[in-house]
Amino acid sequence: MTTVKAETTPPSAHDPAAPTGLDLLRQRFAAGPPVAVAEMLGMLPVIVEHGTVSFACDADPRFANPMGTVHGGIIATLLDSALGCAVQSVLPAGAAYTTLSLELKYLRPVATDAGELLASATVVHAGRRQATAEARLTDREGRVLATATTTCLVMSG
Repeated sequence: MTTVKAETTPPSAHDPAAPTGLDLLRQRFAAGPPVAVAEMLGMLPVIVEHGTVSFACDADPRFANPMGTVHGGIIATLLDSALGCAVQSVLPAGAAYTTLSLELKYLRPVATDAGELLASATVVHAGRRQATAEARLTDREGRVLATATTTCLVMSG
């Protein structure tokens, strides 16, 4: 499960100068890979907007499972990262979230030489207590390789 706090010491949600979830994401991405797994997989942010986040990552032989295709855990990590960041992008200042559920559907095997993979997520609903988002993993030809949905618990600051 993914748990991300908006920041270590959350600002007051009533402080108009406090950074929103989107502000914090953009700050983290401007400083380089936001977390070690992003660096390890070579994930790069492509879109970071309110309610929508996309990451690109090149398929790599290091990601192979015993069958010689990209391991499902790598695919899950790409989708989960995009989903979580999409949810964070709609959070107000001082709010945090944690994943309640993550559901993936693997639609096609992903070759380790598939080139660039794009994980794109969009928030479907953002309420005071829960947020949901959906994502797709596509290859460079735009074929959908996997889909995912998440429900996250939203925690006030």
